[in-house]
Amino acid sequence: MEPIKSVSDVQCDVCGNSTHVKEYGLQFGTLRANWCYGSAHDGERYEIGLCEPCFFRTLLGLRRDRMVNFMFSDEGQDLSVLGMLLAMIFSMTVALDLLTSLPRQHYQRGA
Repeated sequence: MEPIKSVSDVQCDVCGNSTHVKEYGLQFGTLRANWCYGSAHDGERYEIGLCEPCFFRTLLGLRRDRMVNFMFSDEGQDLSVLGMLLAMIFSMTVALDLLTSLPRQHYQRGA
């Protein structure tokens, strides 16, 4: 039987710094692409590990590009949520947990 290998650190692919945060473990973001048939980059795969500062610098650049691309659009742009998924899900989960932890009131029909 082979010993199980574990990851003890992930280095940021941009700045080379460790993504390990003392007492909290690995904290990193990943930028991924898997280009398929029909793409100019067919068959190419990318995965870039980013520390927190590099991730948010990259996200800032993408938000800036989106702002420029939609500058004259009639639609309002909330750039603060561009790409954010889990924070919203987490907030919804917390709200749901709060609702389900409230004491339930029993209602009688016709009363």
